Amino acid sequence: MPTEFTDAERESRLAISGHPIHAMLVTFPIALLTLVLPSDLAWALTQDGFWARISMWLVGAGAIMGLFAAIIGTIELLLIPAVRRHGMGRSHFVASMVLISLAFLNWYLRLVTGSEEWILPWGLALSALGTVLVMMAGWLGANLTFDHRIAITDEE
Repeated sequence: MPTEFTDAERESRLAISGHPIHAMLVTFPIALLTLVLPSDLAWALTQDGFWARISMWLVGAGAIMGLFAAIIGTIELLLIPAVRRHGMGRSHFVASMVLISLAFLNWYLRLVTGSEEWILPWGLALSALGTVLVMMAGWLGANLTFDHRIAITDEE
């Protein structure tokens, strides 16, 4: 697929053997934060404290791993001209920052109120919103990578 950017404008600046570090890191918060909603629902259905504790660990680990991915992604945003010039790059950045902020808020409130007390209704609502934001940020990032070939090194 032809791209509107040159190789130099779209190539990842933070990569290991040509594999972008940001793409490696985002798999963790995507998986972890997507699982918070099902574990919250499992708690709502069973009232088993196990699920509340799992949700708290998932959202905490997802927030921390998301922060690492966000730091690398922000550096890439600043260093890759194609990301800065593409509107989808800015949208991906904003959606990701809102997601990580929401995840830290969700985790913090679970820690201070008790993992079970927070789940209904607000924890469940934040988990559902987080799932939507994961899908949005993931779709935007995948579109940048697969459709616009940003942070991809084409092999000859």
